[in-house]
Amino acid sequence: MKRPALRRTPGARAPLLLTVPALLAVAFLMLPLVGILARTSWGELGTHLTAEPTTQALRLSLLVSLWALGLSLLFGVPLAWLLARVPFPGKAFVRSLVLLPMVLPPTVGGVALLLAFGRRGLLGPWLEDTFGITLPFHTSGAVLAATFVAMPFLVISLEGALGGLRPRYEETAASLGASPVRVFLTVTLPMVAPGLIAGAALTWARALGEFGATITFAGNLPGTTQTLPLQVYLLLQESPEAATSVSLLLLAIAMIVLIALRGRWTGTPGDHRDRPAPRPEEPTGTAPDVLPEPPAYVREKALQERWPLHADVTGFTRLALTADPGTTIAVVGPNGAGKTTLLRALLGLTPRAHARLRLGDTDVTALPPHRRGVAWVPQDGALFPHLSALSNTAYGLRTHGVPRAEARREAQSWLDRLGVGHLAHRKPGQLSGGQAQRVALARALAARPRLLLLDEPLAALDQTTRAHVRHTLRRHLAEFGGVCLIVTHDPVEAVSLADRVLVLDDGRVLQDEPPAEVTRHPRSPWVARMLGRNAWPGTATADGLQLAGGGRLVVAEPLAPGTEALAVIAPEAVSVHREKPTGSPRNIWPGTVREITSGGSRLRLLITSDRAPDLVAEITPQAAAELHIADGAEVWTGVKATEVTVVPL
Repeated sequence: MKRPALRRTPGARAPLLLTVPALLAVAFLMLPLVGILARTSWGELGTHLTAEPTTQALRLSLLVSLWALGLSLLFGVPLAWLLARVPFPGKAFVRSLVLLPMVLPPTVGGVALLLAFGRRGLLGPWLEDTFGITLPFHTSGAVLAATFVAMPFLVISLEGALGGLRPRYEETAASLGASPVRVFLTVTLPMVAPGLIAGAALTWARALGEFGATITFAGNLPGTTQTLPLQVYLLLQESPEAATSVSLLLLAIAMIVLIALRGRWTGTPGDHRDRPAPRPEEPTGTAPDVLPEPPAYVREKALQERWPLHADVTGFTRLALTADPGTTIAVVGPNGAGKTTLLRALLGLTPRAHARLRLGDTDVTALPPHRRGVAWVPQDGALFPHLSALSNTAYGLRTHGVPRAEARREAQSWLDRLGVGHLAHRKPGQLSGGQAQRVALARALAARPRLLLLDEPLAALDQTTRAHVRHTLRRHLAEFGGVCLIVTHDPVEAVSLADRVLVLDDGRVLQDEPPAEVTRHPRSPWVARMLGRNAWPGTATADGLQLAGGGRLVVAEPLAPGTEALAVIAPEAVSVHREKPTGSPRNIWPGTVREITSGGSRLRLLITSDRAPDLVAEITPQAAAELHIADGAEVWTGVKATEVTVVPL
C-alpha cells in the first residue's frame, strides 16, 4: 500500500542564512570521522585489534573506566543530590568545582593531580608514609585521573534530573512512613533513573577515552597505566595504520553510547515521550451499590486506637485547632488563604508555618514527617510512576513493616473498595485522572494514619464517580480513629463529609462551625459565593447596610450602626421583572442580564447594575420564557428586606 507523503508544517523551512552555516558545521564535525573511515585498513583491521598490546590496553581501559564509574557513582550521586536539594553557603562555588574538570585542559588536570597526590604533592607523602599508597605511575593513578575528568558528567546529568523531580513525590512517600533513606532508594533513584543512566553512560565513555590527565599524572606504562587512548598515541609514531584501526574502535564505542542514549535516557522525570497515554475514565455505573465492608482488623483497630488532635500553628497560617477522634474538618477559603500551608505545617514540610502537634497522648512536633503518622493526599495524587497501582497502595504498609503478601492483600482490598481494583496492575501513566486520584486516596487510607490530610481529593472525579467515592470515604471516616482534614472547594463535599467547616482567609480563621451553621450564616464572601449565595460586604446603618461596592441595602433586622457586616442573599430570593415592581420588595434596582447558565432545573442569571453590586438570581425556564429573558436584556430586580441575612464580620 502506498504510504502517504509527509506534510511539511507551514513556516518550518529554515532560512538560507541559517541553513548554510549549519550544514558547514555538520561537515566540519563529520569530516574527521570520515577521515578515520577512509584511512582504515579494513583488511588488516582484525590483526590490528587483536594484537597483544592492543588487547592489553583495551582490558586496562575497561578496568580503569569501570572503576572510575564506580567511584563516580559512590561520590557523585550524593553530591548531585546535595546540589539539587540542599541550600547551603558556597553552593555556587561547589557547582563551579564540579564543572571545572569539564572545561580544564586534561593535561592541566593531570598536573593538578600530581601536585595534590604525587610524591611531592600535598597528600602524596602522607598517603605513602601512612598507608604505603603511591598513586602516580600506578593503575590506581589512572583510575583517579579518569574519575577526576569523568565524574562531572554524572553529577551534572543527575542534578538536572533531580531538579526536574517534583519534591511532592518524596514528601508524599515520607507522609506514608518512609524514612529519608528509603525515600531516596525507592522513590528518588527509580524516578531519576533516566538521568542517572545517561550520566553513568557518559561518565564511562569519558573515562574510557581519557588521555591527557592520565599520561600526565599516571604515566604511560604498558600493562599498568597504558590505556587504549595512550596506545593510540604510541601507535601513531610506530604504526599509523594500527593507530587508525584502534581509533575506529574507540569511535565505534562512543557512537554506540550516544545512539543508545538518543531520546531514550536523556530527559527529566516526567518527560517520557513513549509513555502510554492516560486512559479515559471508565464508567462506574457497574459499581456495586453495597460497597465491601472494611477488613475486620481495620474496624478493630479503629475501636482500639483513638487519636484526638491538638495543634497550635504559627507563621503565615495562625490558628489553634482541637478535634476529637473521628472528626472530619473541611478546610475552605480562597486561593492563597493558607489551606495547603496548614496541611504542610501539620506534616512538618514547610518553613512558612510551624505546628506544635499532639496526636493522642503523643507530641509529634519534634518528629520528622515519616514518624508522625500523618498521611497526605496532594492535589495531583503524586502516585509513584514506576510502581503499579497495587504497589503504590501497598507502599505505606511496607514502610511500616507489614509483610509483602499481607500488604498486597490489604492494598487490593482498598482498591476494590474505591472501585479501581481491576486496575491494580496498571502504572499511573495508564490511568485516567480520576482513577489515579482514587488510587492515591486508597494509598493514604491503607497507610493506617493517625491524622489524614486530603487536599481536594475528589476534584479530578466526574460527578457519578465522585458520589461513589464520597460515599466510600464517608463510611471509612466514620470508622476512622483519628482526625481528617479535607481541603475542598466543593460545598457538597464540605456539607456531606465534614463535621466542622474551617474557613480560612489570609492565614486566619474566619469561621469554625458545623456545616449547617456555616451554610446559614457564612462569615466570608468567598464561602457565601461557594455556597451559591450573593454576598455583599458593607457597614451597618440604622435601617440596613451601606454597601462597600456602592449602594444601600434595607434589611429587616439591622445591626448596630458602624458594624462591619456581610449581607447574604439566596439567588432564589431575588425576583426578576421586566418592569419596575410596585409590590413589597424594599430593595429594587434596574440591571442588565450579562450571563445565563443552567443550574439543574433552574436558570442562573448574572445581573449587573450601576446602583448595586453584581447579583445572581435563579428563575425557572418557564419564567425566563415568559419574561423573554436573554443575554443583554434590561430587567429590574427586587429583594425583600426579610430575605436578607446580615452577619457581623
